Amino acid sequence: MKKFGLLVLGITAGIVALANLGSLLGLGVSALIVFAGMHFYLKSESTFLKIFWASVGILGLISAVVNVPGFFGILAIVGVWYVVKKWNNEPVSFSKSAVKSDDPFVNFEKQWNELSK
Repeated sequence: MKKFGLLVLGITAGIVALANLGSLLGLGVSALIVFAGMHFYLKSESTFLKIFWASVGILGLISAVVNVPGFFGILAIVGVWYVVKKWNNEPVSFSKSAVKSDDPFVNFEKQWNELSK
């Protein structure tokens, strides 16, 4: 029954992600416009250019607000990622401990915890 729920959630999230591809693309372009506006605003020295690049950044923000369905697409992609992780019985973790480390003491502690289980 758990696999059936994951399958339904994965299919639903996949459909939502595919339905919002256009909004995701628009959201990405909006993010690029905001980034370019901020970058060139910080680099410019004249007042006219600062006003121009600030207005470009504001237009990018307005464009991002218009692409609200893109945020639903991002949530759907996260849902598909969650289903794939759970389906393969991999731990779903956002902590720093999920990151691999070359530190021998961290690896020792990890192996000690595995042995003591």
